[in-house]
Amino acid sequence: MKKIEKGCYGYIEYQKKVTIVRTILFFALSLAIYGMGIYSTGSNKNLLTVVAVLGLLPSCKSAINMIMFLKAKGCTEAAREKIATYDNTLNGFYDMYFTSYQKNFPISHMVLKGNVICAYTENEKCDCRAGEKHLELMLQQEGCKNMTVKIFDQLGKYIDRLGQLEELNTEENKNKDDMIRMFYSISL
Repeated sequence: MKKIEKGCYGYIEYQKKVTIVRTILFFALSLAIYGMGIYSTGSNKNLLTVVAVLGLLPSCKSAINMIMFLKAKGCTEAAREKIATYDNTLNGFYDMYFTSYQKNFPISHMVLKGNVICAYTENEKCDCRAGEKHLELMLQQEGCKNMTVKIFDQLGKYIDRLGQLEELNTEENKNKDDMIRMFYSISL
């Protein structure tokens, strides 16, 4: 299975598989260590029991990560086919899933051009306005001022906006790399 990097199409589906396998292995390893302790001493009152219990900490963290990825949905193939025509000319990212204390914001695709960030969500339950405010707040905390964030929930309008952004003649944002790093760090 080839590794898919964050921001690329198929990332969430890939991570679902990886976290499921990792979680199973972590729990199996803890169970095996616990079993070896009982087998070797005839009791669970041994040092290997402590090691097995401590091994459950990363197992549980991996299980939480797995649950988050199982909840997340990535960009559909139909949407990707329509958006893909802009992949060569615009700096776009697929399968971004932003979380905040109150809500989650599943973003199928997003584009960064100059001081404009446009995103598209296929989830009808996504609160686009709250997502825009959350991303604006994160950008301000990162020191990126005067950014415009718009999240679309209709593919046709998003495609129209991508066409407008493609024709827009603007210089590249000097904080582009910092913004990309920030987006990657605050998303699943």
